[in-house]
Amino acid sequence: MQIENDLSKIDVVRPSVSAVLPRDGTILLQRRSDNGLWGLPGGSLEKGESVTTAILREVQEETGLQVEVVRLIGVYSDPAFQIVRYSDGNVVHYVTSFFECRILGGELTTCEETLELGYFDPRNLPEDLVPIHRIRIEDYLEGGPVPFVR
Repeated sequence: MQIENDLSKIDVVRPSVSAVLPRDGTILLQRRSDNGLWGLPGGSLEKGESVTTAILREVQEETGLQVEVVRLIGVYSDPAFQIVRYSDGNVVHYVTSFFECRILGGELTTCEETLELGYFDPRNLPEDLVPIHRIRIEDYLEGGPVPFVR
């Protein structure tokens, strides 16, 4: 998975979601199986699914946790960061809704998409973090009543 700069290569525009899950001053990150990088839990919407339903499902699938949405942090569509080329050659332009979620229950569990889970200080993130996720985490830390649109 890598950022693609050639807009003519886009195969599909895909709505997606991601979540920040704070706990005691830290946030939960997953080591992704598709690229080995740390990142925020999330994924693509399924047909007929709302962004709220999608984020609850994606967090459960990728972390084992049940959550509730607290707030929308932002919507991200900037081609400079949101167009991804996968190893199979597919190029996807993601439009991502990013939410802060509160953990309600469950137990941390990895899956096919998640190699590892860990809590990190959001001001001391791992070097091998998905680049766009660093921007989202900065937006989360900045807070504010109005969502970011990037």
